[in-house]
Amino acid sequence: MNKTSRIYVAGHGGLVGSAIWRRLEAGGYAGLIGRRSRELDLTRQSEVEAFFRVEKPEYVFLAAAKVGGILANKTYPAEFIYRNLMIQSNIIHCSYLNGVKKLLFLGSSCIYPKFAPQPMKEEYLLTGELETTNEPYAVAKIAGIKMCQSYNRQYGTNYISVMPTNLYGPNDNFDLETSHVLPALIRKFHEGKLRMEQVKVKADFPQPKPEPQPGSSSVVLWGTGKPRREFLYIDDLADACVYLMEHYDGSEIVNMGVGEDISIAELAELVRDVTGFQGDIVYDSSKPDGTPRKLLDVSRLRSLGWQARTSLREGITKTYDWYRKNRGQG
Repeated sequence: MNKTSRIYVAGHGGLVGSAIWRRLEAGGYAGLIGRRSRELDLTRQSEVEAFFRVEKPEYVFLAAAKVGGILANKTYPAEFIYRNLMIQSNIIHCSYLNGVKKLLFLGSSCIYPKFAPQPMKEEYLLTGELETTNEPYAVAKIAGIKMCQSYNRQYGTNYISVMPTNLYGPNDNFDLETSHVLPALIRKFHEGKLRMEQVKVKADFPQPKPEPQPGSSSVVLWGTGKPRREFLYIDDLADACVYLMEHYDGSEIVNMGVGEDISIAELAELVRDVTGFQGDIVYDSSKPDGTPRKLLDVSRLRSLGWQARTSLREGITKTYDWYRKNRGQG
């Protein structure tokens, strides 16, 4: 890519796409192209074909996707497999038809088997059964990988695929029904902190008939807290994507992560500390844990010359600051 290349960031309004957009702008790339979902429905082939004919992008970051946590995947499995298959198929095929020079496809660490050896290497793909709670999403992402590899093999395209670990950061989804674990924790602890502050105000200035506040001093989390997860700050992910677009050409998938993991219970304690919540944490073990552990082997990425720079505490602090300013109401 050069500074005047026409670069299409699919999904530029989302967590991943907006971070890639910021990174490209900071790098001096002037030919950025983006469309909101209300302007371009990526599940409709005819609209995507017309867009590519008119805009003629030279490079594509395929960051558009329907994403969510365990609850969302369990509730909307048909939407997860349909929308992701349609979005990526339309963009990849139209990129081929319109001579796109290079495309980067963003997959997910959930493509790996539920009980894959840890840390998970790229070659573990399709060596075992998937985690059932997000299988439709994982199947769609695996199809995207195979589509990129197949187009490279048959048509000589240059489509690369990267597999990021759990992502978080500014512009994340904090909806408790559809969010991933870390933004959900930030919201739950922040709201728990606000509840406790309200209770304290009522205690300091009692009303004639104060209303009871059940659970005001506790936050309930799904599962046992035992599963272990790896987290990559979104600006680091964006930097890695731009780096690979400039330095990597190959059909082999590349894991993106930090190479370290943490239990959900340890993560909860860290988020509680950052947010300043002083209540109790209650685990609802009747709810699913998901995959026991997901840690990526990032040796391939490091051998290509890139590694993450943002610590988990630093990233959570930046994300919480953004949330308070934009969503937190306090």
